[in-house]
Amino acid sequence: MTKDKESPIRSCHFIYIVALVFGTIIQFSVESEFVVDMSKTSLIHVPKDLPPKTEVLDLSQNNISELHLSDVSFLSGLKVLRLSHNRIQGLDVSIFKFNHHLEYLDLSHNQLQKISCHPITTSLKHLDLSFNDFDALPICKEFGNLTQLNFLGLGAAKLQQLDLLPVAHLHLSCILLDLEDYYMKENKKESLQILNTKKLHLVFHPNSFFSVQVNISVNSLGCLQLTNIKLNDDNCQVLLKFLSGLTGGPTLLNFTLNHMKTTWKCLVKVFQFLWPKPVEYLNIYNLTIVEKIDEEVFTYYKTTLKALKIEDITNEVFIFSQAAVYTLFSEMNILMLTISDTRFIHMLCPQGPSTFKFLNFTQNAITDSVFQNCGTLTRLETLILQKNELKDLFKTSLMTKDMLSLETLDVSWNSLEYDRYNGNCTWAGSIVVLNLSSNALTDSVFRCLPPQIKVLDLHNNRIRSIPKDVTGLGTLQELNLASNSLAHLPGCGIFSSLSILIIDYNSISNPSADFFQSCQKIRSLKAGNNPFQCSCELREFIQSVGQVSSEVAEDWPDSYKCDYPESYKGALLKDFHVSELSCNTALLIVTIVVPGLVLAVTVTVLCIYLDLPWYLRMVCLWTQTRRRARNVPLEELQRTLQFHAFISYSGHDSAWVKNELVPCLEKENIRICLHERNFVAGKSIVENIINCIEKSYKSIFILSPNFVQSEWCHYELYFAHHNLFHEGSNNLILILLEPIPQNTIPDRYHRLRALMAQRTYLEWPKEKNKQGLFWANIRAAFNIKLRLVTENDDVKC
Repeated sequence: MTKDKESPIRSCHFIYIVALVFGTIIQFSVESEFVVDMSKTSLIHVPKDLPPKTEVLDLSQNNISELHLSDVSFLSGLKVLRLSHNRIQGLDVSIFKFNHHLEYLDLSHNQLQKISCHPITTSLKHLDLSFNDFDALPICKEFGNLTQLNFLGLGAAKLQQLDLLPVAHLHLSCILLDLEDYYMKENKKESLQILNTKKLHLVFHPNSFFSVQVNISVNSLGCLQLTNIKLNDDNCQVLLKFLSGLTGGPTLLNFTLNHMKTTWKCLVKVFQFLWPKPVEYLNIYNLTIVEKIDEEVFTYYKTTLKALKIEDITNEVFIFSQAAVYTLFSEMNILMLTISDTRFIHMLCPQGPSTFKFLNFTQNAITDSVFQNCGTLTRLETLILQKNELKDLFKTSLMTKDMLSLETLDVSWNSLEYDRYNGNCTWAGSIVVLNLSSNALTDSVFRCLPPQIKVLDLHNNRIRSIPKDVTGLGTLQELNLASNSLAHLPGCGIFSSLSILIIDYNSISNPSADFFQSCQKIRSLKAGNNPFQCSCELREFIQSVGQVSSEVAEDWPDSYKCDYPESYKGALLKDFHVSELSCNTALLIVTIVVPGLVLAVTVTVLCIYLDLPWYLRMVCLWTQTRRRARNVPLEELQRTLQFHAFISYSGHDSAWVKNELVPCLEKENIRICLHERNFVAGKSIVENIINCIEKSYKSIFILSPNFVQSEWCHYELYFAHHNLFHEGSNNLILILLEPIPQNTIPDRYHRLRALMAQRTYLEWPKEKNKQGLFWANIRAAFNIKLRLVTENDDVKC
């Protein structure tokens, strides 16, 4: 922006000195630990229980009517005291004699009629006694000692020329003079001399026509502000005469009119009056136009006026010539014109080469037809058309084609769209700053941009992606794409000069990890407040953004949070950690497959070593047999034991079994089940074995080296042992016919090893004299009475 555009602020910087004082006090109030705010609490007197260390005390907007020394004397550190909008009628200045640090005292909007003058603390910087019921200006000679005073607010019903003499030597920043109750005696013109102030603010009665004819003279006045100006065609000259003495000085640069109600004719006269004056900046706020609007003659003298700003116009004239209004403003020979919040529907193109460098028509009703085919705005550098009714971006570009000096264009907060995919937009080649935010633009907008654009604001639109075939944006340095619907973080392939990227509040879940590699010139990135998906793909981006400085990643880490998965929702990205193993597929495969292979090999070896297939086959056979048993009719299942013992032996040991064991047992009436005589033909061997074991009270196993070598014997032992745990009884009798060396038992027969190690077995003695004890032990194993089937019952297994 040029110096001319910045000068309105600089030329009247001292207007805001008072604002700086206010700001300092407010900031102090916020930061101080000794602030008491009791405003709007219906108090009728100053509370007595205030903390003695209070520094800021706000008692405004209450019903306090009196002030006493005891109210504030104990507040030795008091700096700010607000008592505005109360009912105080009298003030004895001496009540503040112990408040040596008092800097800010506001007694405005009370009912003060008199002041008892006494010496007051010299630290006072702000004293406001305006909007009270004083007949004359309440000036004490002691005020002359307030060498630090910046702001003085006063008010009176009548004025005398030397009222302000006691403070004439003070270098005040601002004097507020309340003239709402001022009245002038007939045939007597009053005057007031104000020697030193940088800003003078005069407030008149809001509902009365302007009639003040006081001759006010001010030395070195820089800013003049008038509030509540009500005019008609008859009293318009009264205002101009009043202003004659105030606007003649060479130092008056800034003139402001607040709450002005006037006719169009009088307004034009005010403009004409000020045109040759030394005023450089004219501001009008809250302007109301009444009665009628006709075309008025206006002579555009050579003027020192640089800028005219009019904000918030209310037009009470409904039928009038639009050209009468637009022509007046469009032909002004000034540098800067601002007309905002007025509901203007158009603006005319100047008839001849215009001096405008800055135009601001914010918040009107201007359409796409404005300034079309306008070739007289060749010096225009900044054009602001915020909050209007622009709809076609193509027409907006055509509007600028003859604005040869245009550098900054702001058309934000309109309804702009662009749907011409084949046509190119025609822009002024000088545009470097373009604000298209808060419109209805989509991805196609990137095909309708000025050729030398450097700063582009597209936030709050409907952009989903940046087309890959876009070209001609090599000069772009700053891009704002916040609050769109972008799903990916764009790289800098087509933005070779990009240094500032704002892309927060989009739909980016997995930003590219190589962003910083493609955007080497980025010095500022704002990409927070996106729905980041915290997964492996995000690890490299988190590492990259965490390594850049805080000046580059401005909103890191507070604005970067996980949105998915649910377990991490709301967590900061910097706190998201996932192991390398979880994200490296190859490493994960190696980590899982290798142990898996080792486990598989180990299991295979163990299966072979422990003959697991054999055991699985046995379990399968057992399960099948049990399932078939469940299918047998209920009457067949209701049975009792049929044998005392089932004998399992190797065929090589059959001689001993048949000649020694069986005869001895059967002699004792012990019924024996043998496979060669009790197995049922037609059934499988496994099924016969299981049935015989289940129908026998005991199972006798003849152990010998031959038994170990018999696979069927081992089956019978397996099923009998399984039945032991299934029935919960001790039904096994082990007879060791011959010693069995442990190393001769196959590894797969670990159950036999366990039984021989854990259970007591009977050993067949070779000596005759010891065999009696053996048979006694055998008989003892059958000492339980059983209900066996009768002789006539079927004894087949």
